[in-house]
Amino acid sequence: MNRSIWIAGLASLLCFSQSMIADVHADNWAHWRGPTGNGVAPDANPPVEFDSRKNVKWKVKIPGRSSGSPVVWEDRVFVVTSEPASNPNRSDRLPRLNFKVLCFDRGSGKLVWDAVATTSTPHEPTHATNSFASASPCTDGEHVYAHFGSRGLYCYTMDGQLVWKRDDFGKMQTRNSFGEGSSPTIEGEMILLPWDHEGDSALYALDKRTGKTIWKTDREEPTGWATPLVVPSDDKRQVIMNGDTTARSYDLETGKELWSCGGQTQRPAASPVYADGIVYIGSGFRGAFLGAFELDGRGDIEGTRNVVWHLDRDTPDIASPLLSSGRIYFYKGKSGLLSCADAKTGKLFYSTQRLPGLQNIYASPVAAGGYVYLFDRNGSVVVIEDSPTLKVVATSSMGETVDATPAIVDNEMFIRGEEHLFCVAK
Repeated sequence: MNRSIWIAGLASLLCFSQSMIADVHADNWAHWRGPTGNGVAPDANPPVEFDSRKNVKWKVKIPGRSSGSPVVWEDRVFVVTSEPASNPNRSDRLPRLNFKVLCFDRGSGKLVWDAVATTSTPHEPTHATNSFASASPCTDGEHVYAHFGSRGLYCYTMDGQLVWKRDDFGKMQTRNSFGEGSSPTIEGEMILLPWDHEGDSALYALDKRTGKTIWKTDREEPTGWATPLVVPSDDKRQVIMNGDTTARSYDLETGKELWSCGGQTQRPAASPVYADGIVYIGSGFRGAFLGAFELDGRGDIEGTRNVVWHLDRDTPDIASPLLSSGRIYFYKGKSGLLSCADAKTGKLFYSTQRLPGLQNIYASPVAAGGYVYLFDRNGSVVVIEDSPTLKVVATSSMGETVDATPAIVDNEMFIRGEEHLFCVAK
């Protein structure tokens, strides 16, 4: 082979490898909604039947509280938590907490390292079902990032060395002191940080290697808990954000708003999902809206052809929808009433079906191996076929509260319970 051609080919391959690292490592679960951003592990095959003992490869006790989801990269599993820094005094309005990142060996569950990002007393309380460390971490295989809201964003090496931190964003004032919880998203050389609250809201794009601000876009939005989703389009990559007043799209490179659409409901928590040129955004507290949007619109697209379809009842609240195999699955509000619709048309295959043991939902549904996995706050687990016909194939319980969305890699599922981190495997 001609040496110059070989070198050019190698250079192209290296460039491709760097730009597509998330696709090369598609078997990792590096973000709380998985490799596709939709809650799906395309090549995984975890067990269908499991509980707190059956098909449990290992489980470990997790100190403190967090509803942040685990993320997995190769042989490492990362979680965050907040635990009391000392014995609380009865007169203390709020506890002094250690905000921590923990890394476990995927094979054995052994703790590899833990790091205290910061120790502080929260400036405001949180909802009784929330914690002070609700945002999920994320990783690109080189660094792991932990966002503790008003306590800051922290970047670590995979071996637990602090690289940089940003704790200068201010203090969030959340609606009704419900607490914080939006997770960051990595895209290319950026890490996107949502900052919606009762004060000055914004979306930040930071240099993931230094933490320096690349751009900041102000948002006329009150408190929200959704996570940004980056999607491709014909001319530029877009950052999709849910919102209390409107759903919006931003240019990834500049932060400029591209399009928006009203119709959302109060305190949005569900994050967007995307496939085949369509993005799906919904919310379901004190109202209902779930819409499918084409990406080439500009400005206010409400009432235009760019709104492919929308639903105005029984839409998701805290749990994000699942987009799998051309179907979109979602709960009614926080209830366990499940609906499934055709992603292209919005036509319902079934609506608000009650499933055994599902009553109060925080964790988002996930899919793998032809099945959909559903978790209730009471620890109940229901597994259904990933199909247009509702068919329950297994029911069980983890024996403790499950608020965090599980992570799925290969034949394993990592479940963050209130007290333990479980690895279930065939």
